[in-house]
Amino acid sequence: MRYVSTRGSAPDLGFNDVLLAGLATDGGLYMPESWPALQPSRGARTYVERAVEVMLPFVTPDIDEITLTHLCTEAYSTFRHPAITPLVQIDHRHWVQELFHGPTLAFKDVALQLVGKLFDHVLSARGERVTIVGATSGDTGSAAIDGVSGCANVDIVILYPLGRTSDVQRKQMTTVDAPNVHTVAVEGTFDDCQDLVKAMFNDVDFRTRNQLSAVNSINWARVMAQTVYYVTASEAFATAPTFSVPTGNFGNVLAGWIAREMGAPIRDFIISSNTNDILTRFVNDHDMTARGVVPTLSPSMDIQVSSNFERLLFEMNGRDGGMTAEQLTRFRSTGRLDIEGDQRDRFMAGSFRAAAFDDVSTLSEIRRVYDASGYVLDPHSATGTAAARMLSAAGDGGPVITLATAHPAKFPDAVEEAIGFRPELPAHLADLFERDERTQTVANDLATVQRLVEQLTR
Repeated sequence: MRYVSTRGSAPDLGFNDVLLAGLATDGGLYMPESWPALQPSRGARTYVERAVEVMLPFVTPDIDEITLTHLCTEAYSTFRHPAITPLVQIDHRHWVQELFHGPTLAFKDVALQLVGKLFDHVLSARGERVTIVGATSGDTGSAAIDGVSGCANVDIVILYPLGRTSDVQRKQMTTVDAPNVHTVAVEGTFDDCQDLVKAMFNDVDFRTRNQLSAVNSINWARVMAQTVYYVTASEAFATAPTFSVPTGNFGNVLAGWIAREMGAPIRDFIISSNTNDILTRFVNDHDMTARGVVPTLSPSMDIQVSSNFERLLFEMNGRDGGMTAEQLTRFRSTGRLDIEGDQRDRFMAGSFRAAAFDDVSTLSEIRRVYDASGYVLDPHSATGTAAARMLSAAGDGGPVITLATAHPAKFPDAVEEAIGFRPELPAHLADLFERDERTQTVANDLATVQRLVEQLTR
């Protein structure tokens, strides 16, 4: 498998080089040159076995099946549920797929536990070392840190928006006592953090001098690993399900769309947003205009610039990298992405529906689901079940799966406000609030952040 940039001018690469590069040299995101056909399972009985079958075409020939099996086995041994991403029924045709059984209690673990193993494997074989720089709206940071904290060949610096994560999210990052782990609070929003990371990657001298790499969802390996749970869930039903996906950066729902392109039996996708509803406005009103980021009870979705949408835009443009680059340049300068209506409608019809919910509606949905079924949702997942209930009511009666993207104990204040009690953290995090924090705060300034990155990883 070879990989091409969404902006058309970077050289194509194999999987290992794409893994370590993260962002393409032309500023684009890497995509496989074609979608492999999903093969019927060869008798896979476990999540690990099916994961190897799904991902092997993407990593061949750089990584062989035996090595991939070993890496997947190691990665998913850290999960607290034997099914890794179990399905739980909450009403007669509505399930949640719990993606939060990894070490940091968020769906990012499903990909990042594996990505950490992939990094260590490739870097060890090459005798190289990299500095991972990432931006997080809350969950990616802790999952990335956990995934690479034991890697001998990686330093990691995570930028997060000061005061805009939950206390649990922040402390999961800042209390990790490992010499290769560094966290930085930026005086700004997640979009500001993401812009700083992209600017560092686009500074060729800085990127080369510091051997930068990425683990957030600009890295193709993240999206690749996320396709697996869509495959396993969809294959559990006799009728193709609809997936309802809480999303801000578009990477999670994009992975589902890719799984369907490969042949997974999936009907369509519901995108759920919070007040930061740029994706919902695009689907429903053809309006992708960036507005100011509004802090909400679902902070991981407090995003206005959805970086992974670039990959879908590349597909909408018939894989024309020049057109994609031109559109994104205009978007960055004007704050508005314009796509021809017929082009958008042809591509979106039958694939995506969307709905957005404010904090009041989110709390109401947590309370409604708990009263009806006893199931406790976190505020991100609650936007997903609310959207599923709103948009699937007039459907054909087929199954609907909402992705439960985080454990409710990561957002205890919101859950307590909704249903009157605070969910407990799992045993391995029970003393989280007693652990010492290690972090620094910086201004939203590229030169300042670059100097700090070099100081921390020297």
